[in-house]
Amino acid sequence: MTSIRFALNHMAAPSLAIDDFFALAKSLGIDSVEIRNDLSGNAILDGTKPEAIREAAARHGLTIISINALQRFNEWNETRAKEARELIDYAAACGAKALVLVPKNDGTGCADGERQANLRQSLAALKPMLDKAGIIGLVEPLGFEICSLRSKTEAAEAIRELGAQSIFKLVHDTFHHHLAGEAATFPDLAGLVHISGVSDPSVSVADMRDSHRVLVDGDDRLDNAGQIKALLQAGYKGPFSFEPFAAEVHAVKDPAAALRASMDYLTARV
Repeated sequence: MTSIRFALNHMAAPSLAIDDFFALAKSLGIDSVEIRNDLSGNAILDGTKPEAIREAAARHGLTIISINALQRFNEWNETRAKEARELIDYAAACGAKALVLVPKNDGTGCADGERQANLRQSLAALKPMLDKAGIIGLVEPLGFEICSLRSKTEAAEAIRELGAQSIFKLVHDTFHHHLAGEAATFPDLAGLVHISGVSDPSVSVADMRDSHRVLVDGDDRLDNAGQIKALLQAGYKGPFSFEPFAAEVHAVKDPAAALRASMDYLTARV
């Protein structure tokens, strides 16, 4: 039996202050965490210095695997370059190993030819910035029909074309993998797996959104257990990070118990 290396994204308990979030991870026997730059009133947006994050992670014995995320990364311009520099600097200063790169998800830049060119332009610009800082860029295709980068295959082709496999890795998100309907997985290029389930029996796949993403249980419609098992059997050795967005998960009074139940459920099936 192969064991699952669980990690915890701050989206699993976004109301917790960073120190309490780190303590939650540690209480579950988890040693890898992802911090976010989109939680208002919380690190990073509240102005918490990266050195304070680094110190807190060290105190709890945790590795910060990523900052999540540089949004619209495949729309390269001066604004994006500035955001990238700031996030890469913050990642380096707080001890984060990687920066998640999220594509445009508004129906623009989706045309064949256009989306591949935009992707290559952004990766080429980010490559020296990441390389200099010693930070990995984690490219995360999104499965939504309006997304400008749905395909892990297209992302993998661009990374290999640049000869940048040591600088860029893929995020395999179990939710987005299911929505994209793409069979291919890239265990050799995967640097991180995001896990969340959809239990609502009434929502169609085309209508699934972040708000439907809960902790994985017996009602999961995305086959998280099957996806995780296949990735492990194919040689993926990285972390599997809980990333539930649903309000009902965030409202749970005892997040540790809820997460433990999901960890136990998945561990028993892999």
